[in-house]
Amino acid sequence: MSDFVQHIINGLASGTIYALVALGYTMVYGVLKLINFAHGDVMMVGVYLGYGTAFQLGRGSQSSFLGVLLIFLVAMAGCALLGFVIERFAYRPLREKPRLTALITAIGISFALSYGFQLDWVAHLGSASVTLLPGAAPRAFPEIIKPTEWLVFGDRDVVVWNWQVISLGIAVALMVGLQLLVFKTRFGSAMRAVSFDHRTAALMGIPTDRVIATTFMLGSALAAGAGLLYAIKDTAVQPLMGTYVGLKAFVAAVIGGIGHVPGAVVGALLLGLCEEFVVGYTSSSWRDAVAFGFLIAVLLVRPEGLFGRAVAEKV
Repeated sequence: MSDFVQHIINGLASGTIYALVALGYTMVYGVLKLINFAHGDVMMVGVYLGYGTAFQLGRGSQSSFLGVLLIFLVAMAGCALLGFVIERFAYRPLREKPRLTALITAIGISFALSYGFQLDWVAHLGSASVTLLPGAAPRAFPEIIKPTEWLVFGDRDVVVWNWQVISLGIAVALMVGLQLLVFKTRFGSAMRAVSFDHRTAALMGIPTDRVIATTFMLGSALAAGAGLLYAIKDTAVQPLMGTYVGLKAFVAAVIGGIGHVPGAVVGALLLGLCEEFVVGYTSSSWRDAVAFGFLIAVLLVRPEGLFGRAVAEKV
């Protein structure tokens, strides 16, 4: 029984990270009906921004409350700016083009980010050399949050770590804030109007370009926060990490019903639990196969996802 409870705790901790990335997919799809396959790589960029910020702060300051807050703020602000640039110069010119064109562009941006960060770009400033991109070698993420046992039940039968509680707290706070933003603010009303029909929303005076760009920025900032939580958990930082996490988050969004915010969260938590139980009771080599098998099973029963709604389209 204790193993079962421990797996639930571990699965929920993993699921919250998937949920934050899945929310970015859901927001962009809800507004533009576009699958932003570069979203996972934006998360990777956020991890490297956090890594660089922590390195600049030094070992003494990076683990303080202000240091951790600064690392999160820099990473999330940098990825928000990156999301704005991607939307403005890659997706906006293709908005009225066939959706396949934007989808191929998203895949191209994903490859450009993931493989671009494997290059060793060095700038020579006088006698000093500054590394601009980190290279392909995996790096250990700094221990900005020292792992400690927060709760211990029995004879160490069930252990809750502080990073799990912190991850869950940050994820829940960001999710609740996003839900309030979407349904309780004027910007949220504008976002839902653009999601329904961006052409009609523009005719009604809604600044659609601004709404879409801000949506990209919010989703990218959430991805950066999720990436830092993931790096704190797994510590290994490398340029292809976003591809793996981004794909799992996309699966979670589809399971919950892509375009549905609570559905993305529920789908991510279910995926995290599914992976944890597979690793705990069978073999870790089955984790990815079972996760994607779970996606297929859900889509066979409910093609629109657990919380999605079937919408009739005129042809």
